[in-house]
Amino acid sequence: MPIEQDLRKLLTESMRAKDLRTADAVRMINTKVMERRTAKGFSGQVDDALHVDVIAAYKKSLAKAREEFLAAGERGQKPAEELKWEMELCDRFLPSALTPAELRDAVKTAITALGLTDPKQAGKVVAEVMKTNKGRVEAGAIKKMADEELAPKG
Repeated sequence: MPIEQDLRKLLTESMRAKDLRTADAVRMINTKVMERRTAKGFSGQVDDALHVDVIAAYKKSLAKAREEFLAAGERGQKPAEELKWEMELCDRFLPSALTPAELRDAVKTAITALGLTDPKQAGKVVAEVMKTNKGRVEAGAIKKMADEELAPKG
C-alpha cells in the first residue's frame, strides 16, 4: 500500500480512537509533504519516494530538536520523550536502515565500481551509496566508512 494511503488510514483510525498525539503527528507529516509539493520549482510526482524523503528529513529535524532538549537537562526530558515517540512513528514509514555489514559492502562496491584509491575521493563514494540506498543510511556513516576503506594500508 502506498505511504500516502497508510498515512490517511492511520489518521482516520487515530481520529476515531481520539488519539490526538498520533493524529497530530500524521497531520504534521502531511503538512511537510504539502509544503514540498507546493514549493517553488517542484515538478516531480507525489509518490512514495517523495514521502520517504520528506519523512526522513522531518525525522532528522526531530532528532536534532531532541538532542537540544536532552542537553537542557531535567526540564527537557518530557519534550525529548515526545520527540522520541514521534521519531518512532516516522520509522514506520521509512525503509529499514542498512546494517553495518551491508553498509561496508555498499561502500566497497562503490569504491570498486568507481575505481577509487585516493582518500580525498570519499565524497564520490558518499554520493554513490546515498543514491543507491536512498533513505536507508546517513551520509556521515558512509563518509567514515569510506575514509577507513580508502585509507592507505600499511
